[in-house]
Amino acid sequence: MLSASEAHAFAEHWVAAWNAHDLERILAHYGDEVELVSPVVVQLLGVVDGTVRGKSALRGYFARGLEAFPQLRFTLERVAWGVRSLVLVYVNQRGTRTAEFMELAPAGTVTRVVANYDG
Repeated sequence: MLSASEAHAFAEHWVAAWNAHDLERILAHYGDEVELVSPVVVQLLGVVDGTVRGKSALRGYFARGLEAFPQLRFTLERVAWGVRSLVLVYVNQRGTRTAEFMELAPAGTVTRVVANYDG
């Protein structure tokens, strides 16, 4: 089970990587077989089911997102944790609130993400 301090440390490193627009630091949080589901995948990539599979595909998606949103900035609001998962709630530079559910491998890398948006 994750501890509160482990969950918060992960969240702070994850947000810092995104705010630095450092693709390699961002990707370091994800496993090779990661699956990400998000409405933004539909918007940016036109993938009907909103799913990106595999770290290589995730690299392309994240690179496209960083390019599309050069002012991207996240402010962490909340962190919830479970046995092998966590939920990060943050607000982006446009004021949109996001909650990302992340399942973790035993090594601590993200294996599955489901992103949900408010507003």
